[in-house]
Amino acid sequence: MTKLTSMLFVLTITKILLGSCINQKDIENITPNQFKGSDIQRIRSAIDAAKGTTNKIYIPSRNANGTKLWLIDSAILLPSNMTVILENCTIQLSDKCRDNMFRSNNVGIGITDPKWNYNINIIGIGDVVLKGADYPRSTGDSGGPSVGSDVGKEGMKQTGGWRNIMILMAYVDGFKLKNVNIENAHAWAISFERTINADISDISFNCPERQNINGKEESVPNRDGIDLRHGCKNFRIDNIYGRTGDDFIALSILDLYSENQEGGSLNSTMVTTRRWRGPEDDTEQIFITNINCQSKYRGIAIRANDCASINNVYINGLIYGGRYNAMLIGGKGYGKPSLPGKINNIHAVNIMGKGRYLIHIEEAIADCCFMNGIYSGDGDIITYNLDKGTRPNAISNIDKDKVTNVISNNMMKMP
Repeated sequence: MTKLTSMLFVLTITKILLGSCINQKDIENITPNQFKGSDIQRIRSAIDAAKGTTNKIYIPSRNANGTKLWLIDSAILLPSNMTVILENCTIQLSDKCRDNMFRSNNVGIGITDPKWNYNINIIGIGDVVLKGADYPRSTGDSGGPSVGSDVGKEGMKQTGGWRNIMILMAYVDGFKLKNVNIENAHAWAISFERTINADISDISFNCPERQNINGKEESVPNRDGIDLRHGCKNFRIDNIYGRTGDDFIALSILDLYSENQEGGSLNSTMVTTRRWRGPEDDTEQIFITNINCQSKYRGIAIRANDCASINNVYINGLIYGGRYNAMLIGGKGYGKPSLPGKINNIHAVNIMGKGRYLIHIEEAIADCCFMNGIYSGDGDIITYNLDKGTRPNAISNIDKDKVTNVISNNMMKMP
Protein backbone atom coordinates (compact mmCIF):
# COMPACT_ATOMS: atom_id res chain seq x y z
CA MET A 1 0.00 0.00 0.00
CA THR A 2 1.46 3.35 -1.01
CA LYS A 3 1.83 6.23 1.42
CA LEU A 4 -0.93 8.19 -0.36
CA THR A 5 -3.25 5.19 -0.30
CA SER A 6 -2.58 4.70 3.40
CA MET A 7 -3.41 8.34 4.16
CA LEU A 8 -6.62 8.12 2.16
CA PHE A 9 -7.54 4.92 3.99
CA VAL A 10 -6.94 6.54 7.39
CA LEU A 11 -8.95 9.65 6.43
CA THR A 12 -11.82 7.50 5.21
CA ILE A 13 -11.91 5.44 8.40
CA THR A 14 -11.68 8.61 10.51
CA LYS A 15 -14.55 10.20 8.62
CA ILE A 16 -16.67 7.08 9.08
CA LEU A 17 -15.91 6.96 12.80
CA LEU A 18 -16.62 10.66 13.30
CA GLY A 19 -19.81 10.38 11.33
CA SER A 20 -20.79 7.38 13.42
CA CYS A 21 -20.20 9.37 16.62
CA ILE A 22 -22.28 12.29 15.40
CA ASN A 23 -25.11 10.07 14.28
CA GLN A 24 -25.01 8.13 17.52
CA LYS A 25 -25.19 11.37 19.52
CA ASP A 26 -28.18 12.50 17.47
CA ILE A 27 -29.86 9.19 18.18
CA GLU A 28 -29.17 9.44 21.91
CA ASN A 29 -30.55 12.99 22.11
CA ILE A 30 -33.77 12.87 20.14
CA THR A 31 -35.52 16.23 20.14
CA PRO A 32 -38.47 17.66 18.20
CA ASN A 33 -36.02 20.09 16.57
CA GLN A 34 -34.80 17.23 14.37
CA PHE A 35 -38.17 16.94 12.60
CA LYS A 36 -40.49 18.97 10.38
CA GLY A 37 -44.03 20.20 10.89
CA SER A 38 -45.98 21.95 13.63
CA ASP A 39 -44.83 21.77 17.24
CA ILE A 40 -47.13 18.86 18.10
CA GLN A 41 -46.21 17.03 14.88
CA ARG A 42 -42.50 17.34 15.66
CA ILE A 43 -42.96 16.20 19.28
CA ARG A 44 -44.96 13.18 18.13
CA SER A 45 -42.31 12.42 15.48
CA ALA A 46 -39.62 12.50 18.16
CA ILE A 47 -41.62 10.08 20.32
CA ASP A 48 -42.10 7.75 17.34
CA ALA A 49 -38.34 7.82 16.64
CA ALA A 50 -37.50 7.12 20.29
CA LYS A 51 -40.01 4.31 20.72
CA GLY A 52 -38.11 1.03 20.86
CA THR A 53 -34.70 2.74 20.47
CA THR A 54 -33.70 5.22 23.18
CA ASN A 55 -37.23 5.41 24.65
CA LYS A 56 -36.39 8.99 25.62
CA ILE A 57 -36.88 12.42 24.08
CA TYR A 58 -35.68 15.87 25.08
CA ILE A 59 -37.79 19.01 24.68
CA PRO A 60 -35.33 21.91 25.01
CA SER A 61 -35.92 25.56 25.75
CA ARG A 62 -35.11 26.64 22.20
CA ASN A 63 -37.65 25.80 19.54
CA ALA A 64 -36.18 25.49 16.02
CA ASN A 65 -38.86 27.94 14.81
CA GLY A 66 -36.93 30.70 16.57
CA THR A 67 -39.05 30.97 19.71
CA LYS A 68 -38.70 29.74 23.27
CA LEU A 69 -42.23 28.34 23.33
CA TRP A 70 -43.73 25.01 22.30
CA LEU A 71 -47.35 25.71 21.31
CA ILE A 72 -49.36 22.53 20.79
CA ASP A 73 -52.75 21.99 19.18
CA SER A 74 -53.49 18.50 20.54
CA ALA A 75 -52.25 16.04 23.15
CA ILE A 76 -48.75 14.61 23.45
CA LEU A 77 -49.52 10.87 23.50
CA LEU A 78 -47.17 8.76 25.59
CA PRO A 79 -46.62 5.03 24.98
CA SER A 80 -45.12 2.51 27.37
CA ASN A 81 -41.46 2.82 28.32
CA MET A 82 -41.20 6.46 27.34
CA THR A 83 -39.37 9.25 29.17
CA VAL A 84 -39.87 12.90 28.25
CA ILE A 85 -37.14 15.21 29.54
CA LEU A 86 -38.25 18.84 29.69
CA GLU A 87 -35.21 21.14 29.74
CA ASN A 88 -36.00 24.68 30.92
CA CYS A 89 -38.86 24.77 28.43
CA THR A 90 -42.37 26.23 28.25
CA ILE A 91 -45.16 24.18 26.68
CA GLN A 92 -48.54 25.82 26.15
CA LEU A 93 -51.87 24.67 24.78
CA SER A 94 -52.80 26.76 21.75
CA ASP A 95 -56.10 28.62 21.48
CA LYS A 96 -57.12 25.98 18.88
CA CYS A 97 -56.54 23.09 21.27
CA ARG A 98 -59.36 21.24 22.97
CA ASP A 99 -57.37 18.36 24.34
CA ASN A 100 -55.01 17.27 27.10
CA MET A 101 -51.39 18.37 27.11
CA PHE A 102 -50.06 14.88 28.00
CA ARG A 103 -52.08 11.65 27.88
CA SER A 104 -51.18 7.97 27.99
CA ASN A 105 -51.78 6.76 24.45
CA ASN A 106 -53.92 3.79 25.51
CA VAL A 107 -57.04 5.89 26.18
CA GLY A 108 -59.03 8.49 24.32
CA ILE A 109 -61.84 8.93 21.85
CA GLY A 110 -62.79 5.67 20.16
CA ILE A 111 -60.82 3.43 22.57
CA THR A 112 -63.35 1.17 24.30
CA ASP A 113 -61.03 -1.55 25.62
CA PRO A 114 -57.84 0.11 26.88
CA LYS A 115 -54.76 -1.99 27.58
CA TRP A 116 -52.18 -1.26 30.24
CA ASN A 117 -49.20 1.01 29.62
CA TYR A 118 -45.98 0.75 31.62
CA ASN A 119 -43.18 3.04 32.78
CA ILE A 120 -43.99 6.55 31.62
CA ASN A 121 -41.91 9.46 32.92
CA ILE A 122 -42.17 13.23 32.55
CA ILE A 123 -39.11 14.85 34.14
CA GLY A 124 -38.43 18.56 34.35
CA ILE A 125 -34.90 19.98 34.46
CA GLY A 126 -34.52 23.60 35.53
CA ASP A 127 -37.49 25.94 35.11
CA VAL A 128 -40.25 24.08 33.26
CA VAL A 129 -43.70 25.65 32.71
CA LEU A 130 -46.81 23.87 31.42
CA LYS A 131 -49.53 26.39 30.56
CA GLY A 132 -53.13 26.41 29.49
CA ALA A 133 -54.27 28.43 26.49
CA ASP A 134 -54.54 32.22 26.66
CA TYR A 135 -58.10 31.90 25.32
CA PRO A 136 -59.20 28.28 25.90
CA ARG A 137 -61.98 26.75 23.86
CA SER A 138 -63.46 25.08 26.93
CA THR A 139 -62.90 24.79 30.68
CA GLY A 140 -64.26 22.65 33.51
CA ASP A 141 -66.13 19.34 33.35
CA SER A 142 -69.61 18.39 32.13
CA GLY A 143 -71.16 18.96 35.53
CA GLY A 144 -71.15 22.74 35.25
CA PRO A 145 -70.71 25.74 32.97
CA SER A 146 -67.79 26.06 30.61
CA VAL A 147 -65.83 29.22 29.91
CA GLY A 148 -64.18 29.51 26.52
CA SER A 149 -64.44 30.35 22.84
CA ASP A 150 -66.63 27.30 22.05
CA VAL A 151 -69.42 28.62 24.26
CA GLY A 152 -72.43 29.59 22.14
CA LYS A 153 -71.05 28.06 18.94
CA GLU A 154 -73.39 25.72 17.11
CA GLY A 155 -72.19 22.13 16.98
CA MET A 156 -69.67 22.60 19.79
CA LYS A 157 -69.98 20.82 23.12
CA GLN A 158 -71.16 23.38 25.62
CA THR A 159 -69.65 21.73 28.69
CA GLY A 160 -66.15 20.63 29.52
CA GLY A 161 -64.85 17.10 29.73
CA TRP A 162 -61.85 14.87 30.33
CA ARG A 163 -60.00 16.59 27.47
CA ASN A 164 -59.72 19.68 29.70
CA ILE A 165 -57.43 17.79 32.09
CA MET A 166 -53.84 18.90 31.47
CA ILE A 167 -52.08 15.61 32.31
CA LEU A 168 -54.24 12.47 32.11
CA MET A 169 -52.91 8.99 32.84
CA ALA A 170 -55.11 5.86 32.82
CA TYR A 171 -54.27 2.17 32.99
CA VAL A 172 -50.62 2.97 33.67
CA ASP A 173 -48.32 0.85 35.82
CA GLY A 174 -45.28 2.95 36.70
CA PHE A 175 -45.49 6.71 36.26
CA LYS A 176 -43.22 9.54 37.34
CA LEU A 177 -43.81 13.29 37.16
CA LYS A 178 -41.15 15.57 38.60
CA ASN A 179 -40.21 19.26 38.75
CA VAL A 180 -42.78 21.12 36.65
CA ASN A 181 -44.76 24.33 37.18
CA ILE A 182 -48.38 24.19 36.02
CA GLU A 183 -50.26 27.38 35.16
CA ASN A 184 -53.91 27.99 34.26
CA ALA A 185 -55.02 24.43 33.60
CA HIS A 186 -58.40 24.26 31.85
CA ALA A 187 -59.82 22.02 34.61
CA TRP A 188 -58.01 19.44 36.74
CA ALA A 189 -54.29 19.83 36.29
CA ILE A 190 -53.30 16.16 36.79
CA SER A 191 -55.65 13.18 36.92
CA PHE A 192 -55.19 9.42 37.26
CA GLU A 193 -57.61 6.57 36.60
CA ARG A 194 -56.64 2.98 37.35
CA THR A 195 -52.98 3.91 37.74
CA ILE A 196 -50.54 2.12 40.04
CA ASN A 197 -46.98 2.72 41.25
CA ALA A 198 -46.72 6.46 40.69
CA ASP A 199 -44.25 9.03 41.98
CA ILE A 200 -45.29 12.71 41.85
CA SER A 201 -42.89 15.27 43.31
CA ASP A 202 -41.74 18.89 43.21
CA ILE A 203 -44.81 20.30 41.45
CA SER A 204 -46.12 23.86 41.72
CA PHE A 205 -49.56 25.10 40.70
CA ASN A 206 -50.68 28.55 39.71
CA CYS A 207 -54.28 27.76 38.75
CA PRO A 208 -56.40 30.37 40.53
CA GLU A 209 -60.17 30.48 40.60
CA ARG A 210 -60.29 33.47 38.27
CA GLN A 211 -58.36 34.33 35.11
CA ASN A 212 -58.33 37.14 32.58
CA ILE A 213 -59.61 35.53 29.36
CA ASN A 214 -60.08 37.58 26.22
CA GLY A 215 -59.97 40.82 28.22
CA LYS A 216 -62.56 39.70 30.78
CA GLU A 217 -62.12 38.43 34.31
CA GLU A 218 -63.67 34.92 34.30
CA SER A 219 -64.32 32.33 36.97
CA VAL A 220 -62.81 29.06 35.71
CA PRO A 221 -64.52 25.97 37.20
CA ASN A 222 -63.01 22.71 38.45
CA ARG A 223 -59.40 23.75 38.77
CA ASP A 224 -58.21 20.94 41.02
CA GLY A 225 -54.52 20.22 41.36
CA ILE A 226 -54.01 16.45 41.56
CA ASP A 227 -56.90 13.95 41.33
CA LEU A 228 -56.72 10.23 41.98
CA ARG A 229 -59.77 8.40 40.72
CA HIS A 230 -60.76 4.74 41.10
CA GLY A 231 -58.10 2.04 41.06
CA CYS A 232 -55.14 4.20 42.09
CA LYS A 233 -52.61 2.33 44.22
CA ASN A 234 -49.09 2.82 45.54
CA PHE A 235 -48.68 6.56 45.04
CA ARG A 236 -46.02 8.83 46.50
CA ILE A 237 -46.97 12.52 46.30
CA ASP A 238 -44.33 14.82 47.80
CA ASN A 239 -43.43 18.51 47.90
CA ILE A 240 -46.43 19.99 46.12
CA TYR A 241 -47.27 23.67 46.54
CA GLY A 242 -49.13 26.63 45.06
CA ARG A 243 -52.79 27.56 44.56
CA THR A 244 -55.78 26.07 42.80
CA GLY A 245 -59.34 27.21 42.20
CA ASP A 246 -60.81 23.97 43.57
CA ASP A 247 -59.52 21.07 45.69
CA PHE A 248 -55.73 21.00 45.79
CA ILE A 249 -55.49 17.21 46.02
CA ALA A 250 -58.54 14.95 45.72
CA LEU A 251 -58.93 11.20 46.11
CA SER A 252 -62.32 10.77 44.49
CA ILE A 253 -64.12 7.54 43.72
CA LEU A 254 -67.17 9.02 42.02
CA ASP A 255 -69.82 7.70 39.63
CA LEU A 256 -68.69 4.10 39.66
CA TYR A 257 -71.61 1.69 39.57
CA SER A 258 -71.99 -2.05 40.05
CA GLU A 259 -73.87 -4.56 37.90
CA ASN A 260 -77.14 -4.03 39.74
CA GLN A 261 -77.06 -0.23 39.69
CA GLU A 262 -78.07 2.41 37.22
CA GLY A 263 -75.15 3.99 35.46
CA GLY A 264 -76.06 7.50 36.56
CA SER A 265 -75.03 10.66 34.78
CA LEU A 266 -71.91 10.69 32.65
CA ASN A 267 -68.94 12.22 34.36
CA SER A 268 -66.90 14.24 31.95
CA THR A 269 -63.68 13.82 33.89
CA MET A 270 -63.54 10.03 33.38
CA VAL A 271 -61.94 8.62 30.25
CA THR A 272 -62.28 4.95 31.28
CA THR A 273 -65.33 2.82 31.96
CA ARG A 274 -67.35 3.70 35.04
CA ARG A 275 -68.38 0.14 35.88
CA TRP A 276 -66.98 -1.11 39.20
CA ARG A 277 -64.86 -4.22 38.71
CA GLY A 278 -64.19 -5.15 42.32
CA PRO A 279 -61.40 -4.42 44.82
CA GLU A 280 -58.99 -3.60 41.98
CA ASP A 281 -60.91 -0.32 41.72
CA ASP A 282 -60.19 0.58 45.35
CA THR A 283 -57.75 3.44 45.89
CA GLU A 284 -55.14 2.52 48.50
CA GLN A 285 -51.55 2.83 49.69
CA ILE A 286 -51.29 6.58 49.09
CA PHE A 287 -48.48 8.57 50.74
CA ILE A 288 -48.84 12.37 50.67
CA THR A 289 -46.14 14.53 52.25
CA ASN A 290 -45.02 18.17 52.35
CA ILE A 291 -48.04 19.99 50.94
CA ASN A 292 -48.32 23.80 51.13
CA CYS A 293 -51.40 25.07 49.35
CA GLN A 294 -53.97 27.78 48.80
CA SER A 295 -57.29 26.59 47.37
CA LYS A 296 -60.89 27.69 47.06
CA TYR A 297 -62.21 24.52 48.65
CA ARG A 298 -60.07 21.84 50.33
CA GLY A 299 -56.43 21.06 50.77
CA ILE A 300 -56.96 17.29 50.59
CA ALA A 301 -60.41 15.82 49.85
CA ILE A 302 -61.22 12.12 50.17
CA ARG A 303 -64.52 10.97 48.63
CA ALA A 304 -65.73 7.41 48.12
CA ASN A 305 -69.05 5.87 47.11
CA ASP A 306 -70.99 2.68 47.91
CA CYS A 307 -68.84 0.50 45.60
CA ALA A 308 -65.13 1.09 45.95
CA SER A 309 -63.02 1.85 48.99
CA ILE A 310 -60.35 4.41 49.85
CA ASN A 311 -57.99 3.05 52.47
CA ASN A 312 -54.47 3.19 53.82
CA VAL A 313 -53.78 6.85 53.14
CA TYR A 314 -50.88 8.44 54.99
CA ILE A 315 -50.55 12.25 55.13
CA ASN A 316 -47.63 13.99 56.81
CA GLY A 317 -47.26 17.75 56.52
CA LEU A 318 -50.17 19.79 55.19
CA ILE A 319 -50.29 23.60 55.35
CA TYR A 320 -53.61 24.90 54.08
CA GLY A 321 -54.84 28.40 53.37
CA GLY A 322 -58.37 28.58 51.99
CA ARG A 323 -62.09 28.97 52.66
CA TYR A 324 -63.20 25.53 53.73
CA ASN A 325 -61.10 22.72 55.20
CA ALA A 326 -57.54 21.47 55.26
CA MET A 327 -59.10 18.01 54.96
CA LEU A 328 -62.51 16.75 53.86
CA ILE A 329 -63.41 13.09 54.32
CA GLY A 330 -66.58 12.09 52.55
CA GLY A 331 -68.60 14.52 50.51
CA LYS A 332 -72.29 14.69 49.76
CA GLY A 333 -73.85 15.09 46.33
CA TYR A 334 -71.41 12.85 44.44
CA GLY A 335 -73.53 9.73 43.97
CA LYS A 336 -74.60 7.04 46.43
CA PRO A 337 -73.13 7.58 49.92
CA SER A 338 -70.09 5.65 51.02
CA LEU A 339 -70.93 2.68 53.23
CA PRO A 340 -69.42 2.05 56.69
CA GLY A 341 -65.94 0.63 56.33
CA LYS A 342 -65.34 1.87 52.78
CA ILE A 343 -63.21 4.80 53.98
CA ASN A 344 -60.70 3.44 56.47
CA ASN A 345 -57.17 3.79 57.73
CA ILE A 346 -56.69 7.48 56.98
CA HIS A 347 -53.72 8.67 59.04
CA ALA A 348 -52.91 12.38 58.99
CA VAL A 349 -50.23 14.14 61.06
CA ASN A 350 -48.80 17.66 61.21
CA ILE A 351 -51.69 19.63 59.74
CA MET A 352 -51.98 23.41 59.84
CA GLY A 353 -54.81 25.47 58.44
CA LYS A 354 -57.63 27.93 58.72
CA GLY A 355 -61.00 28.09 56.97
CA ARG A 356 -64.34 26.89 58.38
CA TYR A 357 -62.89 23.80 60.08
CA LEU A 358 -59.55 22.03 60.06
CA ILE A 359 -60.97 18.56 59.30
CA HIS A 360 -64.55 17.97 58.15
CA ILE A 361 -66.06 14.47 57.97
CA GLU A 362 -69.22 13.79 55.93
CA GLU A 363 -69.20 10.02 55.43
CA ALA A 364 -68.70 6.93 57.55
CA ILE A 365 -65.06 6.30 58.51
CA ALA A 366 -63.21 3.63 60.45
CA ASP A 367 -59.76 3.11 61.96
CA CYS A 368 -58.47 6.64 61.37
CA CYS A 369 -56.01 8.81 63.27
CA PHE A 370 -55.46 12.58 63.24
CA MET A 371 -52.49 13.97 65.17
CA ASN A 372 -50.60 17.24 65.66
CA GLY A 373 -53.03 19.73 64.22
CA ILE A 374 -52.99 23.53 64.50
CA TYR A 375 -56.15 25.38 63.50
CA SER A 376 -56.35 29.18 63.26
CA GLY A 377 -59.92 29.64 62.00
CA ASP A 378 -63.17 30.55 63.76
CA GLY A 379 -64.85 27.11 63.67
CA ASP A 380 -64.11 23.77 65.27
CA ILE A 381 -61.02 21.68 64.72
CA ILE A 382 -62.86 18.48 63.69
CA THR A 383 -66.53 18.41 62.69
CA TYR A 384 -68.94 15.71 61.55
CA ASN A 385 -71.92 16.04 59.21
CA LEU A 386 -72.99 12.48 58.51
CA ASP A 387 -76.68 13.10 57.89
CA LYS A 388 -77.75 15.27 54.98
CA GLY A 389 -79.29 18.54 56.08
CA THR A 390 -77.92 18.49 59.61
CA ARG A 391 -75.51 20.97 61.05
CA PRO A 392 -71.93 19.86 61.76
CA ASN A 393 -71.76 18.27 65.17
CA ALA A 394 -69.47 16.65 67.65
CA ILE A 395 -68.52 12.98 67.76
CA SER A 396 -70.65 12.49 70.88
CA ASN A 397 -73.85 13.28 68.95
CA ILE A 398 -73.45 11.07 65.89
CA ASP A 399 -74.20 7.49 64.93
CA LYS A 400 -71.42 5.32 66.37
CA ASP A 401 -71.88 2.79 63.54
CA LYS A 402 -70.62 5.41 61.11
CA VAL A 403 -67.54 6.43 63.07
CA THR A 404 -65.52 3.59 64.57
CA ASN A 405 -62.07 3.73 66.11
CA VAL A 406 -61.25 7.32 65.19
CA ILE A 407 -58.45 8.85 67.26
CA SER A 408 -57.38 12.49 67.45
CA ASN A 409 -54.43 13.65 69.55
CA ASN A 410 -52.63 16.93 70.14
CA MET A 411 -55.05 19.10 68.12
CA MET A 412 -54.79 22.80 68.98
CA LYS A 413 -56.88 25.83 68.14
CA MET A 414 -54.96 29.08 68.01
CA PRO A 415 -56.59 32.24 69.38
